Amino acid sequence: MAEEKKVITIDNVDYTEDQLDGKQKMMVNHINSLQQKISNTEFNLDQLKVGQDGFVKMLKESLAKLDEVA
Repeated sequence: MAEEKKVITIDNVDYTEDQLDGKQKMMVNHINSLQQKISNTEFNLDQLKVGQDGFVKMLKESLAKLDEVA
């Protein structure tokens, strides 16, 4: 069975991994790593925003109860 070669597409041009030199492969690895880190950071930021919104909502509800007592 023939082994499938990884294909990297840059500016609509396909390259197989064996066409790249060591430095180019390293750059592709850095790009992939950075894309994953960006995705993880966006995921974490979404969680932080939802958490912040929840605390703001709880604070407003708490303050509304104070206003009712006053």
